[in-house]
Amino acid sequence: MDWRDLPPLAALRAFAAYAETRSVEEAGAALNVSHAAISQQLRKLEEHMGVALLDRSGRQLALTAEGAELALALGEGFEAIGRGVAALTQREDDRPLQITSTAMFAAVWLVPRLPRFRHAYPEIDLMVDPSVTLRPLEPGGVDAALRHGDGNWPGLDAELIVDSPIAIVAAPDLVGEAEIGGPEELRRMPWLQELGTNEASAWLKSYGGDGVLAGGVTSLPGNLVLEAARQGQGVAITTRIAVTEDVAAGRLRLLFEEDTHKGYYLVTRPGVHRAALRAFVRWIRAEAARAG
Repeated sequence: MDWRDLPPLAALRAFAAYAETRSVEEAGAALNVSHAAISQQLRKLEEHMGVALLDRSGRQLALTAEGAELALALGEGFEAIGRGVAALTQREDDRPLQITSTAMFAAVWLVPRLPRFRHAYPEIDLMVDPSVTLRPLEPGGVDAALRHGDGNWPGLDAELIVDSPIAIVAAPDLVGEAEIGGPEELRRMPWLQELGTNEASAWLKSYGGDGVLAGGVTSLPGNLVLEAARQGQGVAITTRIAVTEDVAAGRLRLLFEEDTHKGYYLVTRPGVHRAALRAFVRWIRAEAARAG
């Protein structure tokens, strides 16, 4: 029989519950529905199959021979389904939770907070992939991404974790203490940007011109961009949250700040999440609230 020809699953579940309990009331309680709903599903099943599954001639319902045969088949079928679901669930639970993040955000925000995650969920193995590559979120692969943007990733759910505008910074030794009149004055400076991006030229181009950086560009992993900026190796384009402490300590000067209404988002697939991801989502929401 083709699966499309099978009776409705609700009716089969109602019959299986009755066959197990031999009580319409108990079957309803097991499925969290009324006994009237169970009775209705049992009649629908008989009508669909054209077979009498219940003997209603006595004071109490009883299974007919055909009903007993169906009850045995459903018991074996639902047990097999249960084993399959349990095996898949166990496989997912045993798989490490995979999170992808930019190296910058991982270094300055996520990693310093991970000891609290480990303390709260010691049973969850965690893998953090620091990469600017937008890796696909797929079953059996990456569970969630922490990305900077405006929250618009079609087909995915995005929740703002940290609001953070774009920041242009440099070491005082490189740019001195004099006021920078405009972006044009930085065009001939050496620049630093995160590996795999063209943020520096794109930012300058947004102010007019061709975006050519006469002083050259060095592309590095996000955490190394900050270290090179502290050493005076170039003007860095980054996010405000990444340089808050450096600016406060005088290691870097905040030259420009762009309120682009962007921030770091937790990005996930729509639908039901596995237990490990649900725990991570709860934890990172709490951390974001703690950070204020």
